[in-house]
Amino acid sequence: MTFDVHIIGGGLAGSEAAWQLARRGAKVRLSEMRGGGDTTPAHQTDGLAELVCSNSFRSDDDEKNAVGLLHHEMRRLGSLVMQAGEVARVPAGSAMAVDRDVFSAEVQKALENHPNVTVVRERVDELPASGLTIVATGPLTAPSLAQSIVKITGEDRLAFFDAIAPIVHRDTINMDICWMAARWDKGGKDYINCPMTKEQYLAFHQGLLDAEKGEFKEWEADTPYFEGCMPIEVMAERGVETLRFGPMKPVGLDNPHWATPEHPNGRWPYAVVQLRQDNKLGTLWNMVGFQTKMKYAEQVRLFRTIPGLENAEFARLGGMHRNTFINSPVLLDRQLRLKGAEHIRFAGQVTGCEGYVESSAVGLMAGMMAAAELAGETWTSPPRTTALGALLAHVTGDAEADSYQPMNINFGLFPPLPDVKKKARKEAYTERAKADFSTWLASLERVPA
Repeated sequence: MTFDVHIIGGGLAGSEAAWQLARRGAKVRLSEMRGGGDTTPAHQTDGLAELVCSNSFRSDDDEKNAVGLLHHEMRRLGSLVMQAGEVARVPAGSAMAVDRDVFSAEVQKALENHPNVTVVRERVDELPASGLTIVATGPLTAPSLAQSIVKITGEDRLAFFDAIAPIVHRDTINMDICWMAARWDKGGKDYINCPMTKEQYLAFHQGLLDAEKGEFKEWEADTPYFEGCMPIEVMAERGVETLRFGPMKPVGLDNPHWATPEHPNGRWPYAVVQLRQDNKLGTLWNMVGFQTKMKYAEQVRLFRTIPGLENAEFARLGGMHRNTFINSPVLLDRQLRLKGAEHIRFAGQVTGCEGYVESSAVGLMAGMMAAAELAGETWTSPPRTTALGALLAHVTGDAEADSYQPMNINFGLFPPLPDVKKKARKEAYTERAKADFSTWLASLERVPA
């Protein structure tokens, strides 16, 4: 089989890169080890673009939120991930959440049906010595390939722990105690809320501290956590109030079961556990922010002390895996190419971006870069005032290399707007970004239909 670009890894970034190349006429070999006899500690299927943690792409607000702006820019570039996400979408207020099985199936169908893409189920153990290559193996890169990366870069791997939240069967949640609402009534009544009194919260907090946790292997002992995916019990260790200002914050959630003549809409609980719909049927619900490394028996015991979850049945319990990423600000140039081996690009979470959408966005840009190179065109990066440009700049050199850690897209990565009032800052960032993105998009030599 002949191909123009070899993509290693069929996750979100690799799938998006393959799509962007294929729709520009490039022949792609997409290698994915799952389905060929190998798997990872976190994946459960061999589907392309499988979501292994949350089912949320986070905010879809493109006027006030950086990740929503990234959604907007990716849609304008014909993103496969965003197209499949719309097909698989489930209610989540102002956020974008998907049925993970439908989403993966849509991505896989699109790629397998494209005449320019060949999906090969194989494990790749060595970085290719020649030929345009995109490495998009994600944070669960196979050890053999990871060692090949270390060998060619001369830099040791960086790593952090990522934790998976439990999923609950909807019909085992007690709605006489719980209620459905979104915070401040934004969006629809898209979250199931489990209320806690002060006494219940304090007992639950102590239970997290006392619970038996999974043991670390020797090589995992000093690996840091990513702040955006912190295990619930690790957050609890930071102080008794930490969870109430994090995933268990009760603000904006009136509990109608606690209504009184004085407060007919109910009152805010002392703390709240929220669950978000995880599939289109509405039969599975994800415990928001409840990533954990507790042992399975401890999870069942402790999570059933949450009001409304006394009889909860779990479709999946929380888990933990080690994620790896390279020191991209040192190793990659501004076009995601490996310095000293420019035929190799890296994309997705292995570069140190964090989040489904961010990973897909870097894959999208890697695909566009490779397509431009094949066509003999000069690639011009999106302006740093755009979400794509800000993310790319951070990964490829703007971050501090000595303290480089995974990062979600946020307005802190954008060039500042010093003369804008704080209340209007987010709107100003997105307005500037959309204008600059439109100008950049119009300047591209080829924009496929």
